[in-house]
Amino acid sequence: MKALAVRGESLCFASQNLVEFRNVCTRPISKNGLGLTLAQTNERATLVESRFRLLPDNERVHAEWRRLVVAHSVAGVQVHDARLVAAMMAHGVPQLLTLNDRDFARYADISAVHPRDVVPAKPGS
Repeated sequence: MKALAVRGESLCFASQNLVEFRNVCTRPISKNGLGLTLAQTNERATLVESRFRLLPDNERVHAEWRRLVVAHSVAGVQVHDARLVAAMMAHGVPQLLTLNDRDFARYADISAVHPRDVVPAKPGS
């Protein structure tokens, strides 16, 4: 994210990002979480809110989400990814930085970018 900010990219988040972020941060390490305290999690969330632009939920996001889930036969946990794509499309955000770039391949209107494609791995790593 630092590399993108240095390039002058506009960094955004949707409410869903912070919902999922809180889930991972506060979940125990033994359950594939980060095991952070509520205070640590809130501090990090506040940092995101202060440095990134919020893509607010609205009727356009909902309508776009409904269109996407029907058009792409989205089911199960993938409905959450469709919601992020809907927010992006409703707010004119063309790129998504994600560790799960393959999960977004079905959406031709956005480009999913893996962090390794933003900052190449250091030699020997």
